[in-house]
Amino acid sequence: MPTGLKATSSTVAIGFSVEETAPNTFAQTQVDLNLSPLDREVFVVLAINMDPFTPDLAASDSKVECSLTTTSQTSVQVLSNSNCLAASGMFIKADATRAVAMQSMAGETPPATLDYIGIIATNDFFVQVKGLGNTTPRGMDGKLYGYRATASADIFAALVQSEVLSA
Repeated sequence: MPTGLKATSSTVAIGFSVEETAPNTFAQTQVDLNLSPLDREVFVVLAINMDPFTPDLAASDSKVECSLTTTSQTSVQVLSNSNCLAASGMFIKADATRAVAMQSMAGETPPATLDYIGIIATNDFFVQVKGLGNTTPRGMDGKLYGYRATASADIFAALVQSEVLSA
């Protein structure tokens, strides 16, 4: 358990999905955690599973990339962004005669030495998706695993400020 936090729930799984409105366009969905800021409630993230849709098989490269962040974004993010808790992608490298499919993702479950992989201090999180080289809209489904906790006043203030200022 992180210092300054007290668990108020057992582990919960929160499902989410996002889909493009048109092929190869950025889409984002906001997922509400219903946290109580008056009670200094935060969400401690234990693991994230993201499953991007398979890209279209075409005569050229195609892909579907997705991310989960603690703040709203204008594009799919990578793990080097401090607000990005998970990123994944499905790629098809193709030419006129052959195609190879590949997937890249951060570990769906953190190593056993980690207590958690992130703390969401504001009331929601965001999931993003964008395809390239597809003829139909693509998307992503996933689950976020974690628990609710209350934070001491100083820890809560620091977590919220860090999350909001790094947006």
